[in-house]
Amino acid sequence: MRKPLLIEIGVEELPAIPFLKEFPNIKPKWNAILELNELKSDFEFFYTPRRLVLWHKEFLIKQPNHFEEFFGAPEESAFIDGEPTAAATGFAKKCGVGVNELGRAQKGGKSVLYYKKDIEGQESKELISEMLNNFLKSLNFGKSMRWGNCADSFIRPVRWVTVMFGSEALQIEVFGVKSNSFTYPHRSLTSNKFTFSTPENYFEELKRGFIVLSQDERREKILSQIEAMEAINDVIIERDAKLLNEVVAITEHPTVLMGNFDELFLKLPPEVIITSMKENQRYFPVFENDKLSSHFVVASNAVSNDYILIIKGNEKVLHARLSDALFFYENDLKKGLQTEGLKSIVYIEGLGSLYDKTCREERIGAYLANANKKAFFALREDLGEDELGALLSRTLILAKADLLSEMVGEFPELQGIIGYYYALEAKEDKMLALALKEQYLPNSEESALPTTLFSAVVSLSNKIDSLMSLFSIGKIPTGTKDPFALRRAVNGVIKIVLKYNLKFNIRTVFGELGALYAPFDILQLESFFIERLYQLFDKVNPSIITAVIEGGERDIVKIAKKIDALKNISQEESFKEVFSTFKRVANIIKDINCDTEHTVYEVLLQDDAEKALFEAYVKTAGREYASFDEQLRALFALKPFIDAFFDNVMVNVEDQKIKQNRLNIIASIYKAFKSIADIKEISV
Repeated sequence: MRKPLLIEIGVEELPAIPFLKEFPNIKPKWNAILELNELKSDFEFFYTPRRLVLWHKEFLIKQPNHFEEFFGAPEESAFIDGEPTAAATGFAKKCGVGVNELGRAQKGGKSVLYYKKDIEGQESKELISEMLNNFLKSLNFGKSMRWGNCADSFIRPVRWVTVMFGSEALQIEVFGVKSNSFTYPHRSLTSNKFTFSTPENYFEELKRGFIVLSQDERREKILSQIEAMEAINDVIIERDAKLLNEVVAITEHPTVLMGNFDELFLKLPPEVIITSMKENQRYFPVFENDKLSSHFVVASNAVSNDYILIIKGNEKVLHARLSDALFFYENDLKKGLQTEGLKSIVYIEGLGSLYDKTCREERIGAYLANANKKAFFALREDLGEDELGALLSRTLILAKADLLSEMVGEFPELQGIIGYYYALEAKEDKMLALALKEQYLPNSEESALPTTLFSAVVSLSNKIDSLMSLFSIGKIPTGTKDPFALRRAVNGVIKIVLKYNLKFNIRTVFGELGALYAPFDILQLESFFIERLYQLFDKVNPSIITAVIEGGERDIVKIAKKIDALKNISQEESFKEVFSTFKRVANIIKDINCDTEHTVYEVLLQDDAEKALFEAYVKTAGREYASFDEQLRALFALKPFIDAFFDNVMVNVEDQKIKQNRLNIIASIYKAFKSIADIKEISV
């Protein structure tokens, strides 16, 4: 038997961002409680800013019956001369029955005491109160509140609770609030509650009360209104997914409206206007002819026959915001990009000021430019090496200057971007300005990368200094904690290096730049980098990555190319058969140091198979290869010669010179492989 179950928790206005962070966990947490209580069933979860709703169209009226099995002592020790021992009486007591009610069962080849206890399932309505309380207390929204005399806390005060099981209103208590069969319509209509008698009646009354309960329906309503507004006004309205989620979370009956602001504010950088709209007011930006327009779109939560006053009110608020922004912008332009103030701002204790950081980045940038001299100094035909080097130096010195601006003080997320506009206004080189804008890229998993090699070097300088400086004072990520986003910095370095095909040997770069910092374990930072390679190449067999790393390669571009070459070959059908031969090679010379030279003396070659193998190896080793893929295929092509060698040649002969000579052939082949990857590390 099943009945519909409706649960509504009425709350004060939910804060969108903390709620949305926990939202993906809400259904799994209720599912877990259902399973724990053997009441698993399909359900929907709805939310608005004032209510959380669990809706089961069909819910078990009781738990299913089940049984428990108990196994006791062996029968031979439970009874002596037909009389029960302490083992038997103790087991019977545990089962809550008399000794004569115990059965027998086979376990471990012996007859043991046994009892099967039938347990009738509890009625669901007796369990729902505890289930609901446990569910709500399991939700983690970050900060929570206490109110009234309630000892527990929640994201916002709970004001009403409804639990309707079929047509029965269950009497339960949540956070000190006793349940009733009422709810509230949209607050624009009235503050009076309304009652209902069935779940069906509840949904009908909500619709009449201008509540769009389903968040998916609200999203579609907003998007369809935006689409219609675009067609009418011949504009493009930006659909920011994060912003849309927030707007859905703060509305119960969304109505999309368009407002305007003074075109005077369009002299501001568009990012400033857009950020002010989104972060402060949750407005959608509007574009005309690919440019930001003086319109904005707001999803109002009000129910009204005349939205003019609502539009005017939003226009007034945005005007004040943009007036402040324009004031900051004009003040900043008067001052220009200055760096002196950076000397008085501590970067991180133990690492000097922000000015000190820019000086380190300047030296790192010069190092990277010289390490990739051919590509870097060919960037500009109008600038010589010294001039381009000087431009890079100036860029890195100015990189953090916008942190002193009033605009970044108001909108911290615009650092770098604001520097770009201020540099253009100051008639700085456009390449310098762009590098200021892109210096923090990539700043997320999906982020774009710097668009020029010049910007890439600036971004790398920032990230490398952050990594090395923080490692030098022991600020190393542990577990899931990474307060300085150093894992993201490593990912960024690797992605940039691969995009621009830069020379970047991890050990060399960190070793040569180490003099800029207090002494620390460079190999620890190297290991930290290598760990991230497994994340970035997460679709590759991890043993292939290990094989390349154990081969000794530390150049990021070469590591990537070797991984790719080995991955491609390992996916071919013939690989397992070929690989088994080379695994045997690895096993034979496992006790030999393959990092040394292994001289093979042709005069000691006796068997035709060993002569053929050595000749084939010499030809293979002596060639130039266009790619690691080509080199690997050439090495794997030695398989028939190696097989013939193993079939026809005895390695462990009494003559030590001949034995060593034969081992040297195998070791040389293995060493050739190890220049790409240590094949013994591969598992297939």
